[in-house]
Amino acid sequence: MASTTRRPSTAADRRAAVEARILSGIGELLRDGKTYTELGVEQIAAAGGISRSGFYLYFRDKVDVLLRLNGFLKSDSLEIVQRWQPCGPDGGLDGLVRTYEQLFSHYRKHAFLLAAISEVASYDPSLRNSWTSAQDRFIDRTMNLLIEEQLAGRTPVDVDPRCAAGVMVRGGAQVIAQQVATSDGHDDASVARELACGYWYGIFRRPESPQSFRSGT
Repeated sequence: MASTTRRPSTAADRRAAVEARILSGIGELLRDGKTYTELGVEQIAAAGGISRSGFYLYFRDKVDVLLRLNGFLKSDSLEIVQRWQPCGPDGGLDGLVRTYEQLFSHYRKHAFLLAAISEVASYDPSLRNSWTSAQDRFIDRTMNLLIEEQLAGRTPVDVDPRCAAGVMVRGGAQVIAQQVATSDGHDDASVARELACGYWYGIFRRPESPQSFRSGT
């Protein structure tokens, strides 16, 4: 019985180790200037320290690799986002700024993977649907936050929670992708603050105090 319960954990650990090696290996290959489309299965397998035949024990094809890695990327970013609440010790505008800074750092660390997903999603519907489904989870969470804020009287009832959440999530994703692709990160903090202010005062409709205009805070 004991060995039976250990097997799934061992298999899961082995799979996680292979995925981690492939993630690192793909990064090295893409940093050499190749696009993901140009990479062959044999190159990806070798980068992950497995044979071509071993590759197919874990993945259906090259796109399946990105589907798995996209899940990892979005799971970690959702964990970052879920720490923020409109009200609370690490909430409010400053908390939202920190959240965007953490997202910039997370996606910048995996910039090559973000670029590969964007590249392949442009022509592969399964990856495009996976990306969209992942965004839907972020939209649902933001929509629920807005509804809670409306019920508490902190966000006006004329805000459409679903529409506003979609604007915030999809707009934020585009800004993050563009920032990671075109900036070296020196202005991440400034962009994070502008992004957070736009949504905090715009979508959540938080009033700005006159003093903050004079003090610059």
